[in-house]
Amino acid sequence: GKSKNIMDQMMEMMEKYANNLEEIVQDRTRLLCEEKRKTEDLLHRMLPQPVAEKLTMGLGVEPVSYDSVTIYFSDIVGFTAMSAESTPLQVVNFLNDLYTVFDRIIKGY
Repeated sequence: GKSKNIMDQMMEMMEKYANNLEEIVQDRTRLLCEEKRKTEDLLHRMLPQPVAEKLTMGLGVEPVSYDSVTIYFSDIVGFTAMSAESTPLQVVNFLNDLYTVFDRIIKGY
C-alpha cells in the first residue's frame, strides 16, 4: 500500500545519495592522487634521487657531511631584459632547462 510506496521512495533516495557520495569520493581520491603525483614530481626535481625516493616512501633521511663541496655562481647575461619580456612560466621553464644542463655537466666531475 501507501507505506510500501513511501519505503520504496526512501530506499530510492538513499540509493541516489549513496551513489552521489561514491562519485564524490572517487573524484576526491583522483584529485588526491594527482596532487600526490605532482608533489612527488617536484621532490624528484628538487632533491637528489635517493633522497626523494626515501621521502616518498615515508622514510627518514640521514644528513650527510662532505669534506669538500663546490658552489657554482653564474650570471645569465641579459636575464633581466629577457625575464621582463617573458611570462613567469617561460622564465621558470628556461631556468629549469638551464639548470638541467648544468646538472648533467657537473655530474661528470
